Amino acid sequence: MKFACDEEQSLLADSVRRLLAHDYGFEARREIVTSTTGYSASVWKAFADLGLLGLGIVLEHGGFGGGALACAPVLEAFGEALVVEPYLATVTAAQLVARGGTTAQRETILPRVVEGTLRLAFAQTEPGARYDLAEVSTLARASGGGYVIDGQKCAIVHGSCADLLVVSARTSGQVRDPTGISLFLIDPRANGVTMRSSRTLDGLRIADLSLAGVQVAAEALVGSAGSALPLIESVVDYATALLCAEAVGAIASANAATLDYLKTRRQFGAPIGSFQALQHRMVDMVISHEQVKSMAWLACTSVDSERDEVKRKRMVSAAKVKVAEAARHVSQESVQLHGGMGMSDELKISHTFRRLTMIAQLCGDANHHLERFTHSKR
Repeated sequence: MKFACDEEQSLLADSVRRLLAHDYGFEARREIVTSTTGYSASVWKAFADLGLLGLGIVLEHGGFGGGALACAPVLEAFGEALVVEPYLATVTAAQLVARGGTTAQRETILPRVVEGTLRLAFAQTEPGARYDLAEVSTLARASGGGYVIDGQKCAIVHGSCADLLVVSARTSGQVRDPTGISLFLIDPRANGVTMRSSRTLDGLRIADLSLAGVQVAAEALVGSAGSALPLIESVVDYATALLCAEAVGAIASANAATLDYLKTRRQFGAPIGSFQALQHRMVDMVISHEQVKSMAWLACTSVDSERDEVKRKRMVSAAKVKVAEAARHVSQESVQLHGGMGMSDELKISHTFRRLTMIAQLCGDANHHLERFTHSKR
């Protein structure tokens, strides 16, 4: 099967690359990373003006009705430029609303996401849960026609950037029960919500969330009470596929930077790229890129079209395992071929190394997805 962009996707990806080349150079990115908010409002508006925030949202809410395949070329471009804006966090949480929300919720939230006036984040992970999506101990109890929510969430990617949170909480059952998990819309500025922000090694913002007696109306419930796990699993697979696409772009960037260095760095009177041993290592990096690109597109195709839940999980897990392996291989080789300077903060390659290291862990590491792939029924 041939995995390639169609003409519209190629044109959009080219537009994104031109925007990033003009407004998102390496030094500009470093300033954004160290800023108070951790993202650029002007870049975010540019994303909205290009229609990037509406790629996965249906036409009736101002989007373009595409799936993961429509977003994949954009994520590749983001991976090349090491974009730190809360794009993936927003589009992932928006999918939860688009697929599980009420008509009123979709009509209120999704157009604002498309316009770029509302940023979202998904608060799922809890201390000690690792990658188990069913391990939810945050409690939501019915009270006065609404709900009162108590619990802790950790490492919410771009949580501190969000104007609205989608939070998982248990309305029934015990921790790790597949049933009893619900989703709620929570204003991060509401009483009882405490957010502690920090920065990851790759420059993104994460937040730990504390919910103490947070009161929400019944209308804050997304979907049916107690039946959110299948929705969460499908949307996390969607996010994982897009994360794989981002890795493709970051790996391509690492390969290009390394090849350029091998051509210009001279030793013993010749470019080091003329040494056969280094050429072999560079070829292996190129092969890793081609393999992971095919797997990333396969994952995006699966989350868009595969109706069999088991097959979808297997394809996404297979892609994530390959991405994690390739991310480690290419990031380490690129730094080694640059020598000691490859880890200096002044070189983009060191930041690509950090991002690829984080991508390998996000949405499940290689061991988690290898186990999920192995245990899935054929």
